[in-house]
Amino acid sequence: MPVLALLDGTIADPTHPLVRVDDLGLMRGDGIFETVLVVDGKPRELEPHFDRLVRSAAMLDMPEPSRAGFDRATRAVLGNWTGGPEIALKWVYTRGVEGGDGTPTGFALGLEIADKVKRQRADGIAAVTLDRGFDADAAARAPWLLLGAKTLSYAVNMAALREADRRGAEEVIFTTSDGAVLEGPTSTLIAVSGRTLRTPPATIGILPGTTQAALFRAAEREGWSVKVEPIRVPELTEADGVFLASSVRKVTRVHTIDGTQLTDSTALHGELVRLYDSEY
Repeated sequence: MPVLALLDGTIADPTHPLVRVDDLGLMRGDGIFETVLVVDGKPRELEPHFDRLVRSAAMLDMPEPSRAGFDRATRAVLGNWTGGPEIALKWVYTRGVEGGDGTPTGFALGLEIADKVKRQRADGIAAVTLDRGFDADAAARAPWLLLGAKTLSYAVNMAALREADRRGAEEVIFTTSDGAVLEGPTSTLIAVSGRTLRTPPATIGILPGTTQAALFRAAEREGWSVKVEPIRVPELTEADGVFLASSVRKVTRVHTIDGTQLTDSTALHGELVRLYDSEY
């Protein structure tokens, strides 16, 4: 059973209504969220997640989220969790009621990790590249597009995943209209060549990855080279391994892109998982 907590620390019934029908998060997707992985009661990358929530709020001109409030809600969720050892802890923060006094809506929700996600962690995934519809300079040129903010407006991301399914794949790698690699709909892309890990820069309009950052820290400690730099689509099939990283999926291997089988990166995947887990 999911566990739902309000920002005052109150536990609410997740099977009963909580958000008003005129809340702007529901009506327009006008809000933000974060998903934190919790393992054995210990949240991973809590500070980076909250920093990213604050950054997204600023991009949307929303009041700064209350750290004390989200901490209370987090403690309440973890204290009342009776499910498995891994939790997807979701923080939600909306602009509030349309025409109201401007008070945001906020809550935390604890969820089980889906079996599908666990299978993909183990078996890897097939992905397709899809054009996101903007070039690599769009984020700087048009900040009102909110590229790089983690908003509740995920309709495009979910539509992309349905398109991937129609093409016989499980995941999407978004690209710019001029051929640069962006990210997955809910994940950060990492390409590995030799002992060098690469990921695209957030400045091109993507979300800075918390799981990717943790993996890079661990890799650097053990002598790997890490680079944040542009990646072109053809470089993906030339890499020794391509991976999608997020809090819930952890580090997941991509074995096929656009129908092309990639180099077997099973052993490399095991090494990256070991590096990531060594952070905790």
